[in-house]
Amino acid sequence: MTAFDIALYRPQIGQAEIEAVTEVLRSGWLSSGPVTEDFEGKYAAALGVGSAVAVSSGTAALHLAVLSLGLGPGDEVVLPSLNFVSAAASVALCGATPVFADIKGPHDLCLDPEDAARRITPRTRAIVVMHYGGYAADLTSLARLARDHGIALIEDCAHAPVTDSAHGMLGTVGDIGCFSFFATKNLAMGEGGMVVARDPAVADRIRRLRSHALTVSAQQRHRGGPSLYDVDTLGLNYRPTEIGCALGRVQLDALPAGQLRRQDAVRMYREQLAPLPGITVPYADRPVEESAHHLFAVVLPEGTDREELQDRLRAARIQSGVHYPPTHLFTAYQERAGGEECRLPVTEDVMARQLSLPLHPGIGKGEVQQVAEAVSAAWPTTP
Repeated sequence: MTAFDIALYRPQIGQAEIEAVTEVLRSGWLSSGPVTEDFEGKYAAALGVGSAVAVSSGTAALHLAVLSLGLGPGDEVVLPSLNFVSAAASVALCGATPVFADIKGPHDLCLDPEDAARRITPRTRAIVVMHYGGYAADLTSLARLARDHGIALIEDCAHAPVTDSAHGMLGTVGDIGCFSFFATKNLAMGEGGMVVARDPAVADRIRRLRSHALTVSAQQRHRGGPSLYDVDTLGLNYRPTEIGCALGRVQLDALPAGQLRRQDAVRMYREQLAPLPGITVPYADRPVEESAHHLFAVVLPEGTDREELQDRLRAARIQSGVHYPPTHLFTAYQERAGGEECRLPVTEDVMARQLSLPLHPGIGKGEVQQVAEAVSAAWPTTP
């Protein structure tokens, strides 16, 4: 599946996942059903909330969050450019305008509350904050900012499933929490996601919107409920499958053990890479227990040729990545969000030098050592 001996991510699929999927196939119920409901209940319990809504992807989770708030043309949403493009797309697809804000810096790649505050206008309806790499953003400041302006706070927890922090369980501090279970995520379903909401009415609206806004679900009809239904608003098909949720249940059970293995790898990376001149390891001052460790990112010294370093790693059959190209520099978002006027100097500087190294629960100490040695061998001699 990969040309690399050490890949950025390696899926952790074992016999338990195979048996769970086989059981679903034998049941004959493939779309959202009892397995989905059970997964939702277990995930809600893990977060300490009353309910959770499983959806077909993290993008679907974000889109439903924006839709549930009734955002549309004329509304603005402040969000970091440093994120996967799906966050901004979810805003733009509703007709609202994504307003990009800067990050704190190379030591903290999350949204800067001070810059976010400068971007708020009378048209601002929400803030989207992403917990980069599984590390909590400054939720205390952002929640206060949202409260002071009477706007919603959406947590993009694509990197942080079931992750506790000094602010509380990530995804439950803001008004809506959105999770991704993409194939490379800590909890992997191939495709999938979850949404939680502080307001039960918002959660109920999200649940209905994910299935065409039908007043009676297919499962309710199957259980002997009414055959006829109404549709009182526009909805979408963002339902997950039973197959994906079967994987999700098993992966949820395995998540704590996987997190411990990620922590061990991060400890070793920090120790091995610390002597490199000019290196910045974001969040290195935080205890390893305070992150989901979805990514292990480093920031290279100014003037480093990142492509050359990646080429040398590739020659050693080690994969690396960039997370993420800034969204505000994409053509589609230059047209929608200020064009040449949109400048985020911290994001642009840091992301020209960011590099992600292999990290997953299956990575061994020998592999971490091999990556660290390859990075050291390719490292610029002067910062």
